[in-house]
Amino acid sequence: MAKVRTRYLAARVEEFEKKDRMIVELKGIEIGLFLVNGNYYAWRNICPHAAAPICEGVVCGTRLPSQVYQYEYGRDKEILRCPWHGWEFGLTDGKHLVESGVRLRGYAVEVEGNDIYVLM
Repeated sequence: MAKVRTRYLAARVEEFEKKDRMIVELKGIEIGLFLVNGNYYAWRNICPHAAAPICEGVVCGTRLPSQVYQYEYGRDKEILRCPWHGWEFGLTDGKHLVESGVRLRGYAVEVEGNDIYVLM
């Protein structure tokens, strides 16, 4: 039997006109909403490494795989860096950039008109 999820109004589209993220509280849980390449993503505001407020970290890019002594930068504004220990996660999939089994806790997001909903 499928788990029934409830949709919670988290934000409005116009709130993202001048910023790329918001931290909201839904059902007593802090969630970071991020706008990345025109899509919205929701991540629980807890780093799986040491419970830091991950969604307060720097949004940046990273070095891409390249040849020896070549440093190619990419994925600009798609990486979230933990403010405590620098662990980096992809904002579009929640995966840690190095440890394949580590990821952020994510939630589905739906946009209806100007309203942004998180499914929990």
